[in-house]
Amino acid sequence: MGRRGPRLPDLALTDAERETLQRWARRPKTAQALALRARIVLACAEGVSNMDVSRQLQISPPTVTKWRRRFVADRLEGLSDEPRPGAPRTITDQQVETVIAKTLEEAPPNEDSHWSTRSMANAVGMSQTAISRIWRAFELKPHLVQTWKLSTDPLFVEKVRDVVGLYLDPPENALVLCVDEKSQIQALDRTAPILPVMPTTPARMTHDYVRHGTTSLFAALDVAPASIISQHYRRHRHQEFLKFLKTIDKNTPAELDLHLICDNYATHKTPVIKKWLLRHPRFHVHFTPTSASWLNLVERWFAELTNRKLRRSAHRSVTELEADVRAWIESWNADPTPFVWTKTADEIFQTLAAYCQRINDSRH
Repeated sequence: MGRRGPRLPDLALTDAERETLQRWARRPKTAQALALRARIVLACAEGVSNMDVSRQLQISPPTVTKWRRRFVADRLEGLSDEPRPGAPRTITDQQVETVIAKTLEEAPPNEDSHWSTRSMANAVGMSQTAISRIWRAFELKPHLVQTWKLSTDPLFVEKVRDVVGLYLDPPENALVLCVDEKSQIQALDRTAPILPVMPTTPARMTHDYVRHGTTSLFAALDVAPASIISQHYRRHRHQEFLKFLKTIDKNTPAELDLHLICDNYATHKTPVIKKWLLRHPRFHVHFTPTSASWLNLVERWFAELTNRKLRRSAHRSVTELEADVRAWIESWNADPTPFVWTKTADEIFQTLAAYCQRINDSRH
């Protein structure tokens, strides 16, 4: 007669337990240790022996026995890790509440503008490390400040619906062009050569620089392919804007209407510009609300230009700067990356309404 092992504890699952275990076992975001324990219990519930489960899951038999017994004793809670021994808490809930209340409700001493970890530690009699941990736990950052600005344009709603409608549902047989100027681009040359990046050391450049003049970049972003029509001018007047409109006219198919999204800069609304637009009826100008440049997608492209080219470049003349920017734009147009607008006008209004409710004296 063969040798018999110890009698295994009965393991039966309810429908709710089986569904939970299957979800834990197949979800990719579940902790892998918990997923393995769920697979062990599911296999054992099918009547498979511990040895067969260990071979099937390629784990040791004692591991199968351990989690089988834990589940039988404590069910789903038994599969979680037990609390591990450690040092007892030295900071009470009352102390944490005091730190949070002081941070949010009281002004710091010595006429400081904001609390620091050191000033708060001195005020409550705790260590600087403890204050840092409490602030991180509650995501408090007294050293940071964010700026905001709300448009007071009386036609804000109408203009947002107009511009967003062009992004989400562009007209047929027409181009949507986001037009703006990046003025006062400085030709800066560092007083010493830029040192290249090295292992453990980032690229380095001197803080001081020599300024060799400025230029203004007029740009029109074709929303669909994200290609750029651009032109440099040394001055930023309505005469230069008119020249750029003529450049757009020459570089776009004559049979298509052009819908230009512009801001409210004065050079866009002079009598000369208005007369030229009347003589060219295929141009349709749509103005963004006042103080709402975020609505113009070309601003997003200007951010790419700044981050990928201007911020870390050095130029010894305005001519060199303009040539460098033109080369970068040509490279961009060879393989453009479209910017996809996703929010509807109603979603924008809902976000702004919720924000206005959180701030005091917004006058909106």
